[in-house]
Amino acid sequence: METSKQGGFSSVIGAEQAAENIRHKLALLPERPGCYLMKNGEGTIIYVGKAKVLKNRVRSYFTGSHNAKTQRLVAEIRDFEYIVTASNMEALILECNLIKQHFPRYNVLLKDDKSFPYLKITSEAHPKLEVTRRIVKDKAKYFGPYPNAFAAQQTKKLLDRLYPLRKCKTLPDKVCLYYHLGQCLAPCEYPVEKAEYERMTGEISRFLNGGHGEIKKELQRKMESAAEELEFERAREYRDQIAAIEATMEKQTITMHDTMDRDVFGYAVDKGWMCVQILYMRQGKMIQRHVSLFPFYGEAHEDFLTYVAQYYSDNPALPREMLLPDAPAAVEATATATSDIAAAKVAREGDAEEREEDESREGDEESTDFSRSLHSWLNIKVHVPKRGTKRKLVTMACGNAKVALEEKFRLIERDQERSVGASEGLAQHIGIPSARRIEAFDNSNIQGSNPVSAMVVFTDGKPDRKEYRKYNIRTVQGPDDYETMREVIRRRYERVLKEGLPLPDLIVIDGGKGQIASAIDVLENELGLDVPVCGLAKDEKHRTSQLLVGDPPEEIPLPRDSQEFYLLQRIQDEVHRFAITFHREKRAKSMIASKLDAIPGIGEKRRKQLLKHFGSLKAIREASVEDFRAVSIGEALARRILDALNEGEGEREAESKPEAAQPE
Repeated sequence: METSKQGGFSSVIGAEQAAENIRHKLALLPERPGCYLMKNGEGTIIYVGKAKVLKNRVRSYFTGSHNAKTQRLVAEIRDFEYIVTASNMEALILECNLIKQHFPRYNVLLKDDKSFPYLKITSEAHPKLEVTRRIVKDKAKYFGPYPNAFAAQQTKKLLDRLYPLRKCKTLPDKVCLYYHLGQCLAPCEYPVEKAEYERMTGEISRFLNGGHGEIKKELQRKMESAAEELEFERAREYRDQIAAIEATMEKQTITMHDTMDRDVFGYAVDKGWMCVQILYMRQGKMIQRHVSLFPFYGEAHEDFLTYVAQYYSDNPALPREMLLPDAPAAVEATATATSDIAAAKVAREGDAEEREEDESREGDEESTDFSRSLHSWLNIKVHVPKRGTKRKLVTMACGNAKVALEEKFRLIERDQERSVGASEGLAQHIGIPSARRIEAFDNSNIQGSNPVSAMVVFTDGKPDRKEYRKYNIRTVQGPDDYETMREVIRRRYERVLKEGLPLPDLIVIDGGKGQIASAIDVLENELGLDVPVCGLAKDEKHRTSQLLVGDPPEEIPLPRDSQEFYLLQRIQDEVHRFAITFHREKRAKSMIASKLDAIPGIGEKRRKQLLKHFGSLKAIREASVEDFRAVSIGEALARRILDALNEGEGEREAESKPEAAQPE
């Protein structure tokens, strides 16, 4: 490979200088395959692509017209690098690796293998069957991917009944419940021959590779034999196992006659979004589908192929064949998905047509560069069918992708209508021009201890969490809700004025007339601001009951079943939740501090050192005396700490994760 890395980034490059640099570099691009890396003014890689001819592909970004999404990408480009490869396959693999390394914001970023569950037979001396989302090269056998965890767990549950491999992570001292249920051979207590494990793992592999029909016949034979010998309990067990196989493995209606494992891909694009549908066919039967929706910024078909390459990279459980759409097939897919009944009819067409279709299209498929590259890389068949049964399966996948995309946009429009409409309706009820930005406040304390307040922001009827703020109360002593509200309103809007931040269209106070009056007094008489303020009073069951507006505040009637009332409920619940969470965090920290400070020999410095090293009071309580040596604490003091913390056995300090908001 050859790499071009012209132009460093010691500082942010201006647009004019960048355009001049790009013009010079475009003239030097080679007519060879490779990968290109687009960078913004700070030198961050924002897009990675591959090309058969680098010169033509990279130049296309800076000439001609583009859609809005691509224009957004091009507007940020200030430089680029390129890496020349020996072949298209090398470029394909390199592109996948570069995307995983740099996570460019404009690339299709496929989640790694953790997105898909697999069944795994471990390679240990006492093997076990487990569901995993992590693929490693550990000599284990992997089967999948399964479209969701439920499908994988159901299959494992069935196999646990048929093949009693061990279930525990480490062998216990005595037999467990699984042994008594007949789902474990108990290698912890009884010797198990290696040949027996090989037989069971072989049977499981055969089952997962599509041999469940033969296994069902064998169970049928055993059931009949047990019935003839009057062993009715054993016969019933076999009957239940057969029923479980039928329920789990034989629900499919769409079939192919060649019993091959294949993945069928389809995609659709609209409004800068792409939907990819994968239909999983195992042993010729369609078992499930997987749907991915994401924004894309490059050329649609190229980004789709990048998705496919990422999907299969580092994936040990590959099908024998994959079916892909060509570019026109995806673009022309209609919005009407093929129904399961129609698909079943399609799939039952004669073998003769399928053989004829295979022979006629082989040359076309193998001639596509991507198919050849993927075939060489992964050693599986890659087809772009032109007609026949397989072509109809691809069309079905594309049609379903189109339907899923349209459904997404309908849901977005409905949600937008509901949230924006609610904020506009609320503004009309209150009599203000707009309620696009709403800032809501709530206080929290327990009899005046650890007083805090919190602010949440709703924009167009939706929570804007990056704008949330937390407040430690500084000037108020005791449980004085009115003065607390005055302090918080003063601190918030002094900062807004000082930093030139946008004022809200409406301020919502979680409280009644007293809190509203306090907020209005600070805004008008201290800060000279004219911002509408409303309050949310609660009933005896602590539910939102009244909207209070004005000075003096008066109730504004709102229908309980209206979107406006529902919006106010959400705002009140959210600000209350956020304030309570912050209060619990602060109270938990103060409890930890007081507990440690009460121990002789522990000052502020050692307290901070202990919490930094162990992470929590619970971890300190559960530590051994030896663990304290890492923080330079001797045996005597360590025992004193442990004795003091374990005095009230069963006491547990609250631990909560901080929310993404900044204190003010």
